[in-house]
Amino acid sequence: MKEFVLNLQIEFEKHAHAVVAAGQKAYMKNRFEFYGIKTPQRREIQKMFFAKAYLPPKRDLEKVTKILWNKPQREYQYFAQELVRKYVKNAEIRDIELYEYMVVNKSWWDTVDFIAVHLTGEHFKKYPELRNRYVDKWLSSGNIWLQRSAILFQLNYKENLDTEFLSYVIHSMLGSKEFFINKAIGWVLRNYSKTDPDWVRDFVDRTELDKLSRREALRLMG
Repeated sequence: MKEFVLNLQIEFEKHAHAVVAAGQKAYMKNRFEFYGIKTPQRREIQKMFFAKAYLPPKRDLEKVTKILWNKPQREYQYFAQELVRKYVKNAEIRDIELYEYMVVNKSWWDTVDFIAVHLTGEHFKKYPELRNRYVDKWLSSGNIWLQRSAILFQLNYKENLDTEFLSYVIHSMLGSKEFFINKAIGWVLRNYSKTDPDWVRDFVDRTELDKLSRREALRLMG
């Protein structure tokens, strides 16, 4: 496990670029440090670490993820969330706690959205009995990133999206003045409009959405 993380650090440091890092840090409003590795290059570096023979055993995933999550450079969090995705098909019911940890620590849209859609969204498909309990917990948490996760986990569900549950989640958040909440509401509705535009238009017409949410929801429909 230590060797896995150390070798990753060596590769990241080898490809660091101070000028690119400064631009990345500014784009993220100076919330995180960066090595200055752009996404295509980072994914090329990751290939050797994601090879089946080199992946850490599932029992070590939580420890490895938390070590990476607590490192200062943002590339480690990007690597960690994509590493966790490699284990989604073998996820255990308790892995929802790891996803929560990732959402509430070093929180920003660039990691939260990935976790909500690719980790939590898949987890609730595998363990549907968790959905209501955790989503209710997140909605009442006061944490905007958990709330955003509750809105977005169905983003890629398409025809499997539960409209009744989405309606419940959105109504729970109506009146919020938080940009990241209202943007997420509009985004999930816009995405679902590709599958069922009539439902989305009817929902928007009968719901007092924030102007941002409404505009985003109808963007593909004029």
